[in-house]
Amino acid sequence: MISFYQYNKCGTCRKAKKFLDGKKISYRDIDITRTPPPKTVLKKALAIYGIKKLFNTSGLEYREKKIKGRIATMTPTQALELLSSNGRLIKRPIIFEGEKITVGFNEDQFELTWAR
Repeated sequence: MISFYQYNKCGTCRKAKKFLDGKKISYRDIDITRTPPPKTVLKKALAIYGIKKLFNTSGLEYREKKIKGRIATMTPTQALELLSSNGRLIKRPIIFEGEKITVGFNEDQFELTWAR
C-alpha cells in the first residue's frame, strides 16, 4: 500500500491528496510531523532528489536551526539523522510504495508515478 506522509495544514499536501483521491488511489495517510518517514525511505528519496530537495526550506524550523548555512557541507548521514528526527524539516508530501517515491507535488510526475 502507498504511504502518504503529509501535514494537514500544508497546501501542497492537500493538492497531492486531491490528486490521489481523484484517481481513486488508496493510501495510508501518515502525519509527517508526528511520524517522520523512516531512514530507509528518506535514503531512497535522498538518492533521487539530493539533500537540499528533501528539506522544507520555507519552514520555520529550517530557518531557526540555520540549516541553509550548513546544508552545503552536510553529509547524507547527517541529513538523514536530522530529517528522520523532525518531520517539520522534511519537504512534503513524501509518498512511497516499494521502489517508487515522490517528494513534493508535481501533477505530471504524479500522473507518471502514481496513476495506474
